[in-house]
Amino acid sequence: MAKGNISVNSENIFPIIKKWLYSDKDIFLRELVSNACDAITKMKKLAGIGEAQLDGDESFKVDVIVDSEAGTLKICDNGIGMTAEEIDKYITQIAFSGANDFLEKYKDEKNPDQIIGHFGLGFYSAFMVADKVEIDSLSYLPGAKAAKWVCEGGLEYELSDGSRETRGTTITLYLGEDGKEFKNGYEIRSILNKYCSFLPVEIYFEDVKKEEDKPEEAADGEEKKEPEAPKPINDTNPLWMKKPSECTDEEYKEFYTKVFMDFNEPLFWIHLNVDYPFRLKGILYFPKINHEFTVNEGQIKLFNNQVFVADNVKEVIPEFLMLLKGVIDCPDLPLNVSRSFLQNDGYVKKISAHITKKVADKLTGIFKNERENYNKYWDDINIFIKYGCMRDEKFYEKIKDIIIYKTTDGEYITLENYFEGRDNKDVYYTSDKNQQSQYINLFREQDIKVLELGTMMDTQFMSFIEMKNENVKFKRVDSNVSDLSDSEEKQDDDNNAKLIELVKKSVPEETKVEVQSLKNAAIPAVMLLGEQSRRMQEMYKAYGQQMAAMAGMFKDEYTLVLNKNNSLIQKLPELSEEDCALVSDHIYDLAMLCNKPLPAEQMTKFIERSNKIMEKLI
Repeated sequence: MAKGNISVNSENIFPIIKKWLYSDKDIFLRELVSNACDAITKMKKLAGIGEAQLDGDESFKVDVIVDSEAGTLKICDNGIGMTAEEIDKYITQIAFSGANDFLEKYKDEKNPDQIIGHFGLGFYSAFMVADKVEIDSLSYLPGAKAAKWVCEGGLEYELSDGSRETRGTTITLYLGEDGKEFKNGYEIRSILNKYCSFLPVEIYFEDVKKEEDKPEEAADGEEKKEPEAPKPINDTNPLWMKKPSECTDEEYKEFYTKVFMDFNEPLFWIHLNVDYPFRLKGILYFPKINHEFTVNEGQIKLFNNQVFVADNVKEVIPEFLMLLKGVIDCPDLPLNVSRSFLQNDGYVKKISAHITKKVADKLTGIFKNERENYNKYWDDINIFIKYGCMRDEKFYEKIKDIIIYKTTDGEYITLENYFEGRDNKDVYYTSDKNQQSQYINLFREQDIKVLELGTMMDTQFMSFIEMKNENVKFKRVDSNVSDLSDSEEKQDDDNNAKLIELVKKSVPEETKVEVQSLKNAAIPAVMLLGEQSRRMQEMYKAYGQQMAAMAGMFKDEYTLVLNKNNSLIQKLPELSEEDCALVSDHIYDLAMLCNKPLPAEQMTKFIERSNKIMEKLI
């Protein structure tokens, strides 16, 4: 038996590991299982190049065994194994990396088998949960002897002959107080499902039960059931590792349901399969996100050689793509020691830019080749596209020509379509098709299309498009009637002034009153609301109570527009003072009702006044 000290530069290595090495304690199991898979990958590699022999058609696997009564957790593999000298080098000398050493010796650019983990700090994550760790390993080398390494969390270790009789490595963790929750089989299975569901080597899980916990044997005379053969907990060949041509629509949908537990079918998907200038595989799904409050429900899972790393890693996945669901597997990502965060370098940015390009290309392809489907998808994906344009300049440049808008008549058109036959660049829209129906009808009568833009995202997006296109101005249907007025109508300033004077008595002091000749003579008046002040109000209110107070800085700018072509407006000067006031009050309330609901007190007066007007008709 040999004893020694672990080669580190700090006596406080274990406290550092326990507190700072990993963001989540359960990652220790990912590291150990990944290392076991690496050992098997190495063995396959050596056998493939003739430097090691396998016993016939040998199958490879990793066993994870938890024994709650003994308080142990074992990770066993039948991989390359280690000699005592290799354990001393790769385990006790943390500065060395077994994986790096192996790759340097056996690198093959034409067929690069990937080594997921690195014996070294990854292995030492075991001490986050264990008071004592044992390694029992037998190397593949002919004549090798099994070696056993034991360390109880200090800087001292023992290295002696091992008891393992078959090639491979067994790591036994004696779980301490910090790891007591990992004595639970359900917890271990959950962690394996989280991190190891798609590892390239079969993973088997066993929960050692006490005798009283085991199911009773069949009674005499009853037929004994043969125990089912154990099944691996993982899928060694996940869908994203296959070629797109090998996958069916049903497989894509089943994978989506299985991974994201979403039983609503995705709209469509993008299968990424890149080998140059970097290796990248994955599938991005477009789920239904037809409500702006569901935009944070996306989930992009990042993998490194089929090992789960983290959800929604913003350095790799552009922020706006977080609205999607999917998996990205990039073995070349420069991960730090814990694999939980990425180094922010130019390589990562190139990957992010490529993903953005592929998404833009997919959307453009659907727009050009499947326009009917694109229109159908729009209600669900428009939030994603609008958000993406505002967050990513390159994405906007790639898809700006395929942004479409839904009209109140159910058409889907681009701004280019909207401006056909128009002299100006005014875009009319509604934020509430029912409340603003009278305004919409006025525009429809003039063959002017009205767009439906009713979300908080739309308010921001309109400002964004106006910034990008200097001449384009979005105007809500209740903010402007210039296209509804007869511009050639000669204005009688004296009569207009008289009408304004009569009606002004019935409107609040801050409300402006104007006279125009609307092309539709049936409507006596419309209420206009200033576009910019209203937008600012809505934006501030949307940001919560702290910002809502600032909305008061932008007061509602109402303007009551009297329609000079309407017969009722024309007869106002002929009415008695009492009747003129009665009608003026009613005209104001009717115009306001088409803009927004009346306050309770004002609504009561409106009803009383309506009754009085009907009495006058009898």
